[in-house]
Amino acid sequence: MTGSKVEIAFGRKHLAVALPAEAEAHVIRKRPLPRIADPKAAIRAALDRPIGAAPLKALAAGKKSACILICDITRPVPNHLFLRPTIEDLMSAGMPAAGITVLVATGLHRPNLGAELEELVGDPWVMKTVRVVNHDARDDGAHVDFGLTAKRRTPVKLDRAFVEAELRIATGLVEPHFMAGWSGGRKVVAPGVAHHTTIRTFHSARFMEDPLAIQCNLVGNPLHEEQLEIVRMLGDVYALNTVIDEERDLAFVSFGEIIESHLAAVAFVEASTRIPIDRRFSTIVTSAAGYPLDKTYYQTVKGMVTPLDILAPGGTLIIASACSEGFGSPEFREAQKRLVELGPDRFLATLTAKSLADIDEWQTEMQLKPMRRGRIQLYTTGLGPEELSITGVEAVRSVETAIGESIGRSRDRSVAVIPEGPYVVPVYAAADAD
Repeated sequence: MTGSKVEIAFGRKHLAVALPAEAEAHVIRKRPLPRIADPKAAIRAALDRPIGAAPLKALAAGKKSACILICDITRPVPNHLFLRPTIEDLMSAGMPAAGITVLVATGLHRPNLGAELEELVGDPWVMKTVRVVNHDARDDGAHVDFGLTAKRRTPVKLDRAFVEAELRIATGLVEPHFMAGWSGGRKVVAPGVAHHTTIRTFHSARFMEDPLAIQCNLVGNPLHEEQLEIVRMLGDVYALNTVIDEERDLAFVSFGEIIESHLAAVAFVEASTRIPIDRRFSTIVTSAAGYPLDKTYYQTVKGMVTPLDILAPGGTLIIASACSEGFGSPEFREAQKRLVELGPDRFLATLTAKSLADIDEWQTEMQLKPMRRGRIQLYTTGLGPEELSITGVEAVRSVETAIGESIGRSRDRSVAVIPEGPYVVPVYAAADAD
């Protein structure tokens, strides 16, 4: 594909990128996922025929309380499709509406409130019928202390509302995650509704620098192993997992025991998401997956890490992210300032001795990975001059110009374009040859 236009995810729409005439574009997308023609019927079937568990109505029989976890606004989970039927099943089994809580698994992200919370839940009936609240990782009294995990001695404290519910259900989206292997399932519990000490342990250099804590990998992944141990400490936990296609339509849904149902979703999506590529590129153009993931620079880092396996050493990675909400948390801003002031090596040295990472500095640590590999350039419409100065990467005014200059530097006309950013994982097929 030479001298053409490619649309990449950007904000709520797309960014049309006109490739230079000399460019040879290699567009990398997920393999097509089969769209579910009747999502309501698919969700009904999942709730009635779970994996490794009894049907939801049977699980709810005789119980008076339930807590349903949902991901925060940064994930495009189709809550509008499954929350109401899930709650209706609980109530038809005799559970009072007053005993049902929908808990937003914010981790250490900010709460979702007002119109944003309504958008997240996606169904006015749910908002009117049951209690919908945000997890607060900083509220010491709102957590139950389970002690330490056996293998890595991670402190385990979880939201009391979830722990003390008679029926516990996590819901979410299964997609590549650049540390935990895959999102969804057990990850919605921890770090989703964990205390800040649990989350900050996960985000310490001991975990972040482990070579197995990478996207699409569960084998030996320390984060995944700790998450499994934590859900086992809880006892019975169930999960509703979804997979969506590039148009955000439902492609898969599973319900059941949290570990088994999550693995079923991973098995479904893995073959579509991991894309073998037989070469590396000196120029890569990618996105931060558009809204809602690209609302902040904090989340944009994920899109920088995902394609590194196919970036030639010293190559240029150009990422487009709207950053419509700005930079991110004050803590992340401070970490980025330290990165710029100290430089990558000295910044990393300040992290390695810590057992608890400072809040949100882990994302800055993740940014070190692409910075070690090559030149990182950012196109955004949402950051001002001061914020751009602390990204630690190079701001560009035009994706097209950046592509042309990268081709000129490398004298390589081939350009990899990844429209959906971190939701697609390109893998260098000949990696063992290096």
